Amino acid sequence: MPPSDPDPNPPYNLANELAKERTRAAADRTLMAWIRTSLSLIGFGFGIPTIVKTIEGIRPGLRINPHHFSSLVGLAFIAIGIFAMAAALRDHRQIVRRIQANRYTYINSATAERVGLALLLVGLMSFLGVLIRSLGT
Repeated sequence: MPPSDPDPNPPYNLANELAKERTRAAADRTLMAWIRTSLSLIGFGFGIPTIVKTIEGIRPGLRINPHHFSSLVGLAFIAIGIFAMAAALRDHRQIVRRIQANRYTYINSATAERVGLALLLVGLMSFLGVLIRSLGT
């Protein structure tokens, strides 16, 4: 005998519905945290070149010109912020769809790990750039 298809309209269960609502609310809180993180990264990206320009204005006799390097670091922060926001929106949309379809299973998206790795790479490149620049002067 072939397996029967699951009932498309299972009986209403208040406990299950409330659990779904709590899961969705948790997903919304996680998305909001990612939005704050992304905005912070983008803000750092805009702020770093501005701070470097200000420092250059205070010390005009300084022969080091870190403006180009700081612009690249700033752009990297902006790119990571945009990536984090796109990945968080994708993850949130998938979670909400699975909840609505009554087939929610936990899937680790590793968005935080990818963003952390990207920040680690930018940090290492920044460290090396500052180190090379300071050794060269």
